Amino acid sequence: MEESLCAVEKRGRVHVITLTGAGEHRLSPALLSALRSAVAAARRASPGALVLAGEGKFFSNGYDLAWARAGPAPAPEHRLSTMRAAFRGLVADLLALPVPTVAAVTGHAAGAGCALALAHDAVAMRASRGFLYISEVDAGIKIVDFVGELVRQKVPDAAARRDLVMKGEKMTAAQAARRGIVDAAVDGGVEDVVAAAVAMAEELAARDWDGENLAAIRKDAWPVLWSKVKDYGCDVPARPRL
Repeated sequence: MEESLCAVEKRGRVHVITLTGAGEHRLSPALLSALRSAVAAARRASPGALVLAGEGKFFSNGYDLAWARAGPAPAPEHRLSTMRAAFRGLVADLLALPVPTVAAVTGHAAGAGCALALAHDAVAMRASRGFLYISEVDAGIKIVDFVGELVRQKVPDAAARRDLVMKGEKMTAAQAARRGIVDAAVDGGVEDVVAAAVAMAEELAARDWDGENLAAIRKDAWPVLWSKVKDYGCDVPARPRL
């Protein structure tokens, strides 16, 4: 795990992963690798719950498209595919994690950054700043199968899905809470949102659920989504060498 990209701390029974710095927290291969390492470390530490938060103005502004377009080789589409595969693996890791997960959406969550927030069991979002934004229609980028399924399962209202996906609507915390997409619109600054997310996570951790059963239920609750990501997760058994 790269400390410059992610910071990890314990708050009671909750393992908090923070995307560090004042940048856009774009999901480059390096950041996705750091996130997956942090989630794997949380799994080994056996916390009661996990919270993912971001510093600064952004929770995450999606894929690092500048990295995808840089350099003559590999081709931009291949680089984008590399990021998508890594993100598919991160979603698998979160679905298979044997503890409750909460996203603290402290700022803008766009594109894959929005999908990252939705991949958690619960979402607390800053009321005064930031929005959820599925940017693919505006950016001219395809929504890949697992992201489409994630949005289908985590955005319960068909009109809200249409507004996010087909209209590229930038949805505030109040709008997202009203439409059942996030669990809480939190007043205040970044630390207030993180504190609210940690409180939500502590409440879930206090239930003392069986972790492996929790992960199995999560996979069974969203079986199509799980089928699209499971072969990329960190808990995929290694294939024996011949």
